Amino acid sequence: MARQSVAEQFVDVLSRAGVKRFYGVVGDSLNPVTDAVRRSAAIEWVQVRHEEAGAFAAGAEAQLTGRLCACAGSCGPGHLHLINGLYDAHRSMAPVLALAAHIPSAEIGTSYFQETHPDRLFAECSHYSELISHPDQMPRILQTAIQHAIGRSGVAVVSMSGDIAGQDAPERSTGPAIVTRRPSICPGREEIAELARLVDEAQAVTLFCGSGSARAHDEVMAFAERVKAPVGHALRGKEWIQYDNPFDVGMSGLLGYGAAYEAMHEADLLILLGTDFPYTAFLPDHVRIVQVDIRPEHLGRRSRLDLAVWGDVGETLRALTPQVREKNDRRFLDRMLKKHAEALEGVVTAYTRDVERHRPIHPEYAAAILDEEAADDAVFTVDTGMCTVWAARYLSPNGRRRLIGSFSHGSMANAMPQAIGAQLADRDRQVISLSGDGGFSMLMGDFLTLIQHDLPVKVVLFDNSALGMVDLEMMVAGYPPYGTTYPHTDYAAIARAAGAHGVRVDDPEDVRDALRETLAHDGPALLDLVTDPNAMAMPPRITGRQLAGFATTTSKLVLTGGVGRMIDLARSNLRNIPRP
Repeated sequence: MARQSVAEQFVDVLSRAGVKRFYGVVGDSLNPVTDAVRRSAAIEWVQVRHEEAGAFAAGAEAQLTGRLCACAGSCGPGHLHLINGLYDAHRSMAPVLALAAHIPSAEIGTSYFQETHPDRLFAECSHYSELISHPDQMPRILQTAIQHAIGRSGVAVVSMSGDIAGQDAPERSTGPAIVTRRPSICPGREEIAELARLVDEAQAVTLFCGSGSARAHDEVMAFAERVKAPVGHALRGKEWIQYDNPFDVGMSGLLGYGAAYEAMHEADLLILLGTDFPYTAFLPDHVRIVQVDIRPEHLGRRSRLDLAVWGDVGETLRALTPQVREKNDRRFLDRMLKKHAEALEGVVTAYTRDVERHRPIHPEYAAAILDEEAADDAVFTVDTGMCTVWAARYLSPNGRRRLIGSFSHGSMANAMPQAIGAQLADRDRQVISLSGDGGFSMLMGDFLTLIQHDLPVKVVLFDNSALGMVDLEMMVAGYPPYGTTYPHTDYAAIARAAGAHGVRVDDPEDVRDALRETLAHDGPALLDLVTDPNAMAMPPRITGRQLAGFATTTSKLVLTGGVGRMIDLARSNLRNIPRP
């Protein structure tokens, strides 16, 4: 029997690790691998128009499924195009394996045509980046890369020349041992005991949750009930914590709302649960702080800590909750719930007053309707900029919906490519890309990928012909907006010309019907909403220190007011406050 080639062995090992798809653009240095994929029954080659889109798609699929996903770029410019999407996947802690195809092995180091040094280039956006320079290194290098990507939740990069990929692979008697999931980590007894002591000593405890609280909703709620703690969240914790939460006080940070800021600053003890919240100016410096995280490198790098706890949020709280004394005094919790409801009541009219007659369309009005019309298990992918604002304030999580964006890397153009990976992960699930016209047009070529693969992604385009968030950055820095506007473009006409369903709306009275038509379409569709570029309002809390520290990312004008259906939850929680 003929021996496997290195390329065939590469594809076989990836399939054993659970990879279902390879996102990329073909090229000469990739030919042996793409041909091996062509002949594989286990892995599908997903042709994209731009390798950056392929990396975004792989990262989104990995976030949704928890499985290892893969992308590839040919030598030189091909794999360079992967970098931005890989940075996003890495900072989102998505397990992604990237193949950076290389120039002919004998030419490395000679400034050959298209030569780069990918093992060096990708070092900062990966846990592991290594070159396969001899067939005998397979499959060990690839196996090591996979273990890094899965075990450390991030990107691993393997570089390989096309001539190496075409050679015979070394024989092996058994398949490689591949780790496919990470273990749970529970802190030691001493850490749990010390944390219980701090909780018992505190009169007022606040919980602040990030993406590390995924799948720990019940444990967070049980602990909050026991210690009567308000529960706030960062943007990446929204989908995991906000729903069915009688202790909800909103979100802190640049896009925040409600009373999360006050609850964090007025507590005796702040417990950070699975969050690497980067905005230190929003964190208190005069209260005791405990941080719980499965990534030890996150502990203490944003704020001073009184206790660092290495462990899963769910495992930690399951061990901790029985160890703490139940608190009966609800005064701090009830005061924060009232502040939260009052804060939301104060802005709710911003998107309800005369919006059905306001032209251009209020973007927050369109986002609120989208929230009502979208499926209960929809996946939303969200562009960086104002679309992130609308998602943070108007999309209602329920434990089944998912929200994916470039929330840690902050890249433009992420939403539509991420929707490709989200839809391929489940063709029957509703996937909605909240795209800005700036981000969408940057990688618009991959809208054709939706059509080519018949992916029923719905692109809801908030088309204000401007880079709205950049306008705000300029204004807070004292500069007049410049270079931030685009000519008005009929993106729906472009979608129709490409063979997709396209609808353009500039009358707010048509928004709901247009959304229903778009979401009901059997295939890829784009809804071009002509929205108001001047929609702005106050953030929940701005201080001189914050403005000085975030002059390029926030403003007294940041964000449109309004909070969508979150006001209903706040009102409901107020009704649950025991009456004296």
